[in-house]
Amino acid sequence: MDWQAVRLSLALAFTTVLLLAPLAIALASLLAFGRFRGKAALEALITLPLVLPPTVLGFYFLMAMGPRGLLGRMWIALTGSGLVFSFSGLVAASMLINLPFFVQPLASALGGVETHYLEAAATLGAGPLSRLRRVALPLAWRGLATGATLSFAHTMGEFGVALMVGGDLPGRTRTASIAVFDQVQALDLAGARQTALFMLVLAFLLLAGVALLKHARRLWSF
Repeated sequence: MDWQAVRLSLALAFTTVLLLAPLAIALASLLAFGRFRGKAALEALITLPLVLPPTVLGFYFLMAMGPRGLLGRMWIALTGSGLVFSFSGLVAASMLINLPFFVQPLASALGGVETHYLEAAATLGAGPLSRLRRVALPLAWRGLATGATLSFAHTMGEFGVALMVGGDLPGRTRTASIAVFDQVQALDLAGARQTALFMLVLAFLLLAGVALLKHARRLWSF
């Protein structure tokens, strides 16, 4: 098994979830509580990664993150190095493609928070951010945990965008899913079987955790 690729995938998944969480919370709260024009367009934009082919997403990321793209030029000006074919580029792409996996469960959970809790906090002088942090998010913690878990699992299994944005550089951008592809191409079926089995078991455990959260919510409601 390619442990180097597995470790890189785990590091990518953890980094993506940690950096994505604040953005996902902000967007989910907008969708759950916001009343503004363009809300439907924002929701559609967040959902786009679910329906667009990875090659299309990867192409646009390459255009934006390349040396001639806006994000690429900004990154080069800040760091002096390119964004594509780097771990940082993988993180940026992973954050964008995981938005719907994190935002949708959290927005649904926030939308289910009973308004009288928020109204009571408002009467006590709590502002919007305080109500979100102290009332809404603690009550919607299962949605937050579900979004983080789904984003982690999806990052671990992502192939198309990771290959187009990061390439296949051992120790730098070769993720576990790309390693399986390389092992099959090299006819290393034993290595591919081990790496694929690790991915399968990890994905099952993560999804089982999400299912347990759903069942726990039903039992608590009962």
